[in-house]
Amino acid sequence: MSSSRVQTICPFCGVGCGITLKMDARGRLTGVEPVPGHPISHGKLCEKGWSTAYAIRPDNRITQPLKRCRDRFEPVSWDEALDDISQSIREILDESGPAAIGVISSARATNEDNYAAQKFARAVLKTNNVDHCARICHSPTVAGLKQTLGSGAMTNSAKDIFNTDLIVVIGADPTENHSVLGGQIFAAQQQGAKLIVIDPRQTRLAKVADIHLQLKPGSNIALINAMLQVIFEENWHNADFIAERCDGFDELARQVEAITPASVEAITGVDAGQIRAVAKAYAKAEKAMILYGMGITQFVSGTQNVIALSNLALVCGQIGRPGTGINPLRGQNNVQGACDMGCLPNVYPGYQGADNDAVQQKFNQAWQGEVADQPGLTSLGMSKAVLAGEFHGLILFGEDPVVTDPDQNHVREAFKQLDLLVVAELTMTETAKLADYVLPAASFAEKEGTFTNCERRVQHIAQALQPPGSAMGDWQWLNALAQRLGSDQLNWPNSQAVFDEMAALTPAYQGMRYDKMIWAQGLQWPCNDDAPNGTDILHRDSFPIGKARLIPVHYTAIDESVDADYPLLLTTNRLHFHYGCGSMTRKSPLLERETPPGLLFIHPDDARQLKITRYGPIGVRSRRGYIETRAMITPDVPPGLVSMPYHFKEAPSNQLTNTAQDPITKMPELKACAVTVFPLPAGQVPKDVDQLREEP
Repeated sequence: MSSSRVQTICPFCGVGCGITLKMDARGRLTGVEPVPGHPISHGKLCEKGWSTAYAIRPDNRITQPLKRCRDRFEPVSWDEALDDISQSIREILDESGPAAIGVISSARATNEDNYAAQKFARAVLKTNNVDHCARICHSPTVAGLKQTLGSGAMTNSAKDIFNTDLIVVIGADPTENHSVLGGQIFAAQQQGAKLIVIDPRQTRLAKVADIHLQLKPGSNIALINAMLQVIFEENWHNADFIAERCDGFDELARQVEAITPASVEAITGVDAGQIRAVAKAYAKAEKAMILYGMGITQFVSGTQNVIALSNLALVCGQIGRPGTGINPLRGQNNVQGACDMGCLPNVYPGYQGADNDAVQQKFNQAWQGEVADQPGLTSLGMSKAVLAGEFHGLILFGEDPVVTDPDQNHVREAFKQLDLLVVAELTMTETAKLADYVLPAASFAEKEGTFTNCERRVQHIAQALQPPGSAMGDWQWLNALAQRLGSDQLNWPNSQAVFDEMAALTPAYQGMRYDKMIWAQGLQWPCNDDAPNGTDILHRDSFPIGKARLIPVHYTAIDESVDADYPLLLTTNRLHFHYGCGSMTRKSPLLERETPPGLLFIHPDDARQLKITRYGPIGVRSRRGYIETRAMITPDVPPGLVSMPYHFKEAPSNQLTNTAQDPITKMPELKACAVTVFPLPAGQVPKDVDQLREEP
């Protein structure tokens, strides 16, 4: 028996790098290596990608269903678990109706798993209560770009980084979270592209940028509107493009007329001359490309921030051509796909409106039954409804909201009050610890399916390993549960059948098949009769809504300002060596040794004033919670701003973050809240959140 190699896709960020899994003669995963000719990663991987084998290694994996018995879990059979779960679901439906139960799917799971999850919710449970973590990352992208362009996704391709004159990175840190793309940005700059970084922190890219605008958190709209004012005043806008392809120019021009760079200096903290320089560079570039992340979306003004960026790209005609576009960098490996699959309460697969009678009828006919017709709840809405006594059952897989959602105490309390919490996971996460039933899930390497990366590229993942114990793919156990509930809606023979059904119902995917996808190394949607080989650039000649919409937006201050009691502003960030809730990367000793378990970045001036020492123990308190961690003193954050990653369950930043929400998407304002920071006695070991919770 010889060793083997299987080509597949990295399970971490939204870049979608090609990796090869290497197995020994006994079928054990021994390592990974990059795919040399991959169209995105070009034979490179980041540290997380190289450590993929640790993320799914068999130790501490959940290998059989677990049932809560008071304060501990007991192993049970799949039959017992599914029988009990289905009985509890029936009781909830009988007593409280479909509005009282829901599903949270996963941006780390396959398209097939996510399609099954929303179909289970809508066709089996008869509810639109289905959501996933895009709610707290890029839901404003979907909502904002849908309004302005007609499509809420990256307009261009990663390869355009090497085919542009100017790269604008705003509210994103690609060297940390999208490291392969971050490296490509460095390379493009060395080859002659200009680089502008707009970020409150001095990121690695900011330090080498041609211009770094160190704006105050939450002032994006004020900055962009001032740039538009300069562009209009100097007649740098693309009048021909606007006349031919945009509506709303006059209203937008009137709205920003008085918003000069000088008038927003105090709001943004950015010198008026710098604002003018960036406006000129962007407008005058032949090809300029915007890349953005959660420093745009995770605000109460998140959707409006996205619209403002769209206004900027449109008025300069920087869209629909190679090397241009407005390009959201998706955080998790399949967050684009989970959105595409309709794992949102307001849309079916392909962003077909859940409140549209024709769409409901389409899916009634396709699925041969009545689907949900009442509005659904977001993930945060479900938690709120639990605390109001209106929501009783939740099925969740591949996510850890107790660590990743804002106001951790609020989420924990809600989940503890559920009558039924079912969690399918690889390992015992903080959310799984609260479950009534924990189901053993298969990892990406133990099943077949597809992921959709941030450039809309749908890529095939091949099964390389057998799932440990009785673990299975998410669509498979959802099918088994649906059958217990008397439904054969999810009764597919294999993952390809799941994909084929989804593609037939999703216009942008209708030209895709597994064999074609494998041969082409991925297909970018839309892929259909009009674009049989996929689409690398959206909106070349037209927009799905006819003409693009220029929509005036107004600066909205952050929800929670600093004051005497909470004098520092906290923002959140990601780290190069970790990912999400840490459940995968923290299994790697190579990655874990790089970063202590939790830390807070603070400017030397603030540290000096507060008598905080480097790596010294500190307490951090907001209006919602308290944690202890260690201080990382660095000029990378400006005075008055501190920053924390959310990867560490010992010191979760979401003990502190604000639940104030964007009114359109219910996106919480994770990027700004007021805190106080103080030193703990020298030599004291910071207590983890569980220890603090146990204190009287």
